[in-house]
Amino acid sequence: MEINEILAITMFASFIGLLFSGFPVAWVMGGIAIIFAIISMAADSWFDAFIGIDWNYVSIAVPRMWDVMTNWVLVALPMFVFMGLMLDRSGVAEDLMVNLARLFGRVRGGLAVTVTFVGLLLAASTGIIGASVVLLAVLGVPLMMREGYSKELACGTVCSTGTLGILIPPSIMLVMMGDRIGLSVGDLFLGALFPGLLLAALYVTYIMLYGFMRPHAAPVPKDAEKVSIQVLLNVLKAVLPTAGLIMAVLGSIFFGIATPTEASGVGALGATLLAMSKGRLSLQVLREVGQETTKTTAFIFALLLGATAFSLVLRGLGGDELIEGTLTGLPFSPTGIVICILVVTFLLGFFLDWIELTLIILPLVAPVVANLGFDLVWFTVLFAVCLQTSFLTPPVGFALFYLKGVAPQGIQLSNIYRGVLPFILIQLIGLTIVFYWQGIVTWLPATAYAP
Repeated sequence: MEINEILAITMFASFIGLLFSGFPVAWVMGGIAIIFAIISMAADSWFDAFIGIDWNYVSIAVPRMWDVMTNWVLVALPMFVFMGLMLDRSGVAEDLMVNLARLFGRVRGGLAVTVTFVGLLLAASTGIIGASVVLLAVLGVPLMMREGYSKELACGTVCSTGTLGILIPPSIMLVMMGDRIGLSVGDLFLGALFPGLLLAALYVTYIMLYGFMRPHAAPVPKDAEKVSIQVLLNVLKAVLPTAGLIMAVLGSIFFGIATPTEASGVGALGATLLAMSKGRLSLQVLREVGQETTKTTAFIFALLLGATAFSLVLRGLGGDELIEGTLTGLPFSPTGIVICILVVTFLLGFFLDWIELTLIILPLVAPVVANLGFDLVWFTVLFAVCLQTSFLTPPVGFALFYLKGVAPQGIQLSNIYRGVLPFILIQLIGLTIVFYWQGIVTWLPATAYAP
């Protein structure tokens, strides 16, 4: 094994190990890049070990970081974050929860179905997982507990539905993925739409079957009112504002009227107007949303800069060739190699956040998958579904801790863990369906851009 390969493996192992040290991930990636760049240059100078990393190569980091900070596509990130946070303050979720609960009230598991539909609408209008899970937990869990629902079903529904926003467009994860591997964000938005809806449909199917098989765990509320014209009108009135915002953002992208970056501005303005129409907009709200948007955006861009330096040094050490050689050298068919990548990604999701996997792992494996002849949009959406699962898998499943932080008394971490297990299996079923029926991902982008 050559010294380049040893350094590349050591660098990647150091990254994995230091993630558990508690240091900020951006500093870990940037710091490791600096340390291994120094080691490589010292080896070149003192030991005549030609590695290929010198001052000229390291200086490439400056224009690359500048390109990150001036990237027009990434302007969508703060806009979508602002949009999600403002929607959280607008009060639309409360209206949706109350009126949809009346619509599905006479169905076993109807309250859990209500949470799923509200979560789906929130997912299509914001990609802020923490806000979605917390909001659904505060609104939905006490309501289900009051009506005698199983703690596991209530917790599993909230956690899994709250994570749909990371996949269903407009998703900040898909924006970052498109930027890192050079894909059209619009193509990824189109490709991820049906898989996201498929997962939501699988959730609803499971909830209905659960309610049918265990009636005592998902009972019909005793005071459930009959569905009437007035109930339907109230549901329509509650859904239309959010649906209008979704159509303004996603419709403008899908019909080619606006780029994702331009549509993000439309979404931010629309969410602000929606909050104003609900009487929830004030200088205090604007200041809080602006501050939170700034902090979240700064966190993401710090990670992008750290990942840029890390990937540059790793590539200089031949890390990408090492990964490609390892994957293509596996005794599997091309399909088997893709399955292997997805399995490893799923397992890494137990310990790593989606941001690290998006910034480090995806750019390393995407070229290999493209060289094997697979559609890169299809693979990226598969990768995104895998990363959505990482929000639910302990010990680093952030959705679990978001829920635990606001859960009412009586909800234990064990209830949350048991509750998400069936939904993790459902997501793996959804992943398998998308894997074998590529048209679920590729049909919409191909149709949208057909002459």
